[in-house]
Amino acid sequence: MARRGFTLIELLVVVAIIAVLMAVLMPAMQRAREQGKRAVCLSNVKQFGVSWVLYADENDQKIVNACTYEDTEGHVDKQEPCWLYFHNDWTDTPRRIDGIKRGAMWPYVNQLKIYKCPTGIRGEVNTYAIVDAMNGAMGSTAIGAPKEIYIKRRSQIKRPGERLVYVDEGKTSVQSWTIYYNQESWWDGVPVRHGEGTNFSFADGHAEYWKWEDPRTIKFAHGDSGLTAAQAGNPDIHRVQRAAWGSLGYTPSTQ
Repeated sequence: MARRGFTLIELLVVVAIIAVLMAVLMPAMQRAREQGKRAVCLSNVKQFGVSWVLYADENDQKIVNACTYEDTEGHVDKQEPCWLYFHNDWTDTPRRIDGIKRGAMWPYVNQLKIYKCPTGIRGEVNTYAIVDAMNGAMGSTAIGAPKEIYIKRRSQIKRPGERLVYVDEGKTSVQSWTIYYNQESWWDGVPVRHGEGTNFSFADGHAEYWKWEDPRTIKFAHGDSGLTAAQAGNPDIHRVQRAAWGSLGYTPSTQ
C-alpha cells in the first residue's frame, strides 16, 4: 500500500497555524525580554544609588560631583572630581571609557557593564546621569532653582527616600540631568527607556521604575512636533520636579 503524504492544503494549514502562534507569542516574548532588560537596568541604578551613599559616608557626607566636566558652574574646586568625565565624540570609545575610569565613582562601581543599560545603542558606554539638584551644574538661572536648594551634603536631605539621584537618561547629555524648578516644563529630554518609563535611584540607595502617566510626556519624548516642553498640568513633570528639587517653585495648574 502506497504511503499518503501531506497535501498542499494541509501544509498551508500547518503553516498558517504556526504563523498565528508566532503572532500571539512574539509580543509576549518581547515583553518578557524588555522586562528582563528593565530589571538589569534597575539593578545597575540601585548599585549606583548604594555606591553614591557609600561615597558620601566615606567623604564626611559630601556627595559626589554630579557634573561631567571640570570647572562647571559651581564647581571650581579641583579637589572635587566629577563622578565621571564625559567625552562628546561618540566614535572615540576608548576615550569615553577612560573618562569613566578617571571618575570619582569608579572605585565604587568598577565594572563597565554597569554603566550602560542593556537597551543602550551601539557606541554608548554610559546611559546614566545624576540629577542637577544633587551637586550638579548651578549656572543656569533659566531653570529657576536658587543655589541654596542644591544639595552638597547628604545630611541636608530631609527625606532621602523621596529624592532622586540617578536617572537612566539613555543617550546622555553633556551634563547632569535636570528639569525646571520654577515652571511646568521639561528641560532635558524626557527619559523613555523601558515601556514608556525609566529607572531612578534615590538618596537612600533604593531604586524604582516610574511609568509615565500623561500621554503628552510620551509623545514629547518621541519627538511629537505638536508638543513643546512646557506642559501645564502634567503630573509627570510635577512628580519629577518634587523628587528632583524637593519642592515646586510655583503653584501647579490643573487640567
